[in-house]
Amino acid sequence: MKLNEIRDNEGATHSRKRLGRGIGSGSGKTAGRGVKGQKARSGVAINGFEGGQMPIYRRLPKRGFNNIFRSDFVVVSLGRIQTAIDAKKLDATATIDAAALKAAGIIRRARDGVRVLSDGELTGKVTIEVAGASQSAVEKIEKAGGSIKLLSAKPVAASE
Repeated sequence: MKLNEIRDNEGATHSRKRLGRGIGSGSGKTAGRGVKGQKARSGVAINGFEGGQMPIYRRLPKRGFNNIFRSDFVVVSLGRIQTAIDAKKLDATATIDAAALKAAGIIRRARDGVRVLSDGELTGKVTIEVAGASQSAVEKIEKAGGSIKLLSAKPVAASE
């Protein structure tokens, strides 16, 4: 096989439709756009327009709001941490923090911090340093002989 002989498998690519190229092509004249009207013209964007009827986004009631200052924590369970320790991905003797969890492949990114929840059990004592934890998770960690240090949340910039 030579470089100049390499090609796609049969049927892997489709040739593009050549619109508006004569009546014999099957998509000549109006090029598949029907006849006249707004949608036959170029530059039409009428998403959400319902022909003068009250659109659905205006018919439905709005409720609540999105708090832009809300912290977005990554949730990790105690069971998931124990599984990673058993699989030798996490070192139980070292401090387990966001960087260690990321290196172990337990979390993808730290976002605003890591929050530990109490799903599952811990068998050995571990030192955990995270942004937050549930009360039951703290109790389970301390019951197993470990310790947990909660980091303070990110400070919000005061508005002038």
